[in-house]
Amino acid sequence: MNRESRGIVTELSEENRELEKLYPSLAEERKLWRAGFTRVAGLDEAGRGALAGPVVAGAVILPENTRHAGLWAAVQDSKLLSPLRREELSVRIQGQAAAWSLGQASAAEIDARGIAPATRLAMRRAVQALLLRPDHLLLDWVQLKSLNLPQLSFTKGDLRIVSIAAASILAKVHRDRLLCQLHERYPAYGFHSHKGYAVRTHLAAIEQLGPCPSHRRSFSPLRKDETLFS
Repeated sequence: MNRESRGIVTELSEENRELEKLYPSLAEERKLWRAGFTRVAGLDEAGRGALAGPVVAGAVILPENTRHAGLWAAVQDSKLLSPLRREELSVRIQGQAAAWSLGQASAAEIDARGIAPATRLAMRRAVQALLLRPDHLLLDWVQLKSLNLPQLSFTKGDLRIVSIAAASILAKVHRDRLLCQLHERYPAYGFHSHKGYAVRTHLAAIEQLGPCPSHRRSFSPLRKDETLFS
């Protein structure tokens, strides 16, 4: 192989390594399958930082010893995917997962409990809704100490672990649909476009109209201006 060819191969190898960073692996699931766990559930949430709407959690149990190919090789963190691609993958995940479920906590529950406890509540509800009882959990960011299940929590787990990334897709697709439904009830806020996040048009609508019942009044800037909106 000449110097020019070696340079091309090196460049391609580096490119492949960069691409691999964008796609999670089954490394954590495989460790647990080898250890005897057969129903490993990945969990993630959507909507934790929004100003309106629920926080939604997804849970996905992959078929045991599935290969990192086909659908599971295409799964990514939901934030890296277009809405159309998320919708497509969501349908396929539901069709090929051993089990999947969703759980949510409302804006009122978020205000009453705080966002971190409400996120854990949504995740517990997702676990409890699974048709197969998991024997191990893989979680993004949180721990569910109230559940008597072995579990591991990861920073940026949706970027690293297939089942967590799959759960992030289900949660994001479902929450986006809920916010589009909310737009039909309160069209002046534009929920269909920003999904409840603090973009300029959303903040302007809040300033002009005040919050709707689905806004999180414990979140800034609504909390800061709560006397104005009461």
